[in-house]
Amino acid sequence: MAGAALPGRLNWQLARVVEVRRETATAKTIVLDAPDWVGHRAGQHVDIRLTAEDGYQTQRSYSIASAPEDTQLILTVEEIGDGEVSPYLAEELRAGDELELRGPIGGYFVWNGNESGPLQLFAGGSGVVPLRAMLRHRAATSNTTPARLVYSARTLEDIIYREELTDPTSDVDVQLALTRSWPEDWTGHRGRVDDALLDSATWPANEAPVIYICGPTGFVEAISRQMVARGHAPGRVKTERFGPTA
Repeated sequence: MAGAALPGRLNWQLARVVEVRRETATAKTIVLDAPDWVGHRAGQHVDIRLTAEDGYQTQRSYSIASAPEDTQLILTVEEIGDGEVSPYLAEELRAGDELELRGPIGGYFVWNGNESGPLQLFAGGSGVVPLRAMLRHRAATSNTTPARLVYSARTLEDIIYREELTDPTSDVDVQLALTRSWPEDWTGHRGRVDDALLDSATWPANEAPVIYICGPTGFVEAISRQMVARGHAPGRVKTERFGPTA
């Protein structure tokens, strides 16, 4: 049954790091070989647990970047300066290391590919990670659902998966919004996502898109309010947010 719990998905397991590659100055992609992985749906996440030599443990949740069809489990982690887990993952982790993880987790913020209506995505910063999994799932299954992505980042250099998302052969309509600085010849959107960008880059409510919004809390709340105000049914606006850990 769709959405049912998968045996062992919340048991801790070991995964071996195959590759660590840089995406931006603060974000890295981690490719994992997880022999006991039970599979996932696009949009889900995992918990990562670190254990210090003195026995102290801490854990954080990270979205899955890989499509369900990918042969390896892929995470992309953005380093938080005062974080407990992300600095280790972004700066210390090397190929051959092992990570303790459990998952997949989450059944609401997922796109299976059989939902009705176009696919409308909004990403703020590293909130693009689970949306990338959805786009990879769409490509892997040759799904023809029309897809649009609005991605807000501080600078062009902060765009995660920039080469992949700006591939001219892709049939996904990607609109980038740079909020802090941009090249002199920048022809994309300048500043935060506003009504003008929403007018040009989103489907109207009468086309009933399914909407996924992921990013910092303020970004998610602002976009979700605007989409509901534009007449989109709240039940078709799915959100996932992140922020500093208390």
